Amino acid sequence: MIKIIKDSCVNQEVDAIVNAANEYLMSGSGVCGEIYKRAGYKELNEACSQLKTPLNDGDAVITDSFNISNCKYIIHAVGPDFNRSDRLDDLYNAYYNSLKVLKDNNLHSVAFPLISSGIFGGNNPHPAKTSLDQCIKAYNTFIKENKDYNIEVLVCAYSDKEYREILDINN
Repeated sequence: MIKIIKDSCVNQEVDAIVNAANEYLMSGSGVCGEIYKRAGYKELNEACSQLKTPLNDGDAVITDSFNISNCKYIIHAVGPDFNRSDRLDDLYNAYYNSLKVLKDNNLHSVAFPLISSGIFGGNNPHPAKTSLDQCIKAYNTFIKENKDYNIEVLVCAYSDKEYREILDINN
């Protein structure tokens, strides 16, 4: 099941939330900054420093959620920065590889932000819609390849603007 909601992925009661991460897994702004704030900067920075970086666009890795009580894990997915790249396959892979990490850890529910739609949105005229399209494409591939593995996916549009864009509602 895939469901689109207007809220932050950080607020969802799921097995894992997804961090729209940068290649070095460093704290940033937006959803990344909020995840670091809630998880605990010290704990999450220490865990991320143990992982091999830089990650490539499309990669996904997992850490504990530390002080975030509504989920068990954080999946860090690196989407392309559309200021430098327009590779939709990297955005697709960020979603698909997150779903693989979910399954590899025997988890069944995940909350995604709209990856590469904030500061990584760049010159993309419809970053939220582009992100949602790639998420749905990755989800459909994943469930086709893993018919016997049940997952719940929440796609979270944080702002009114993102939510209107993904629902094709004119301002």
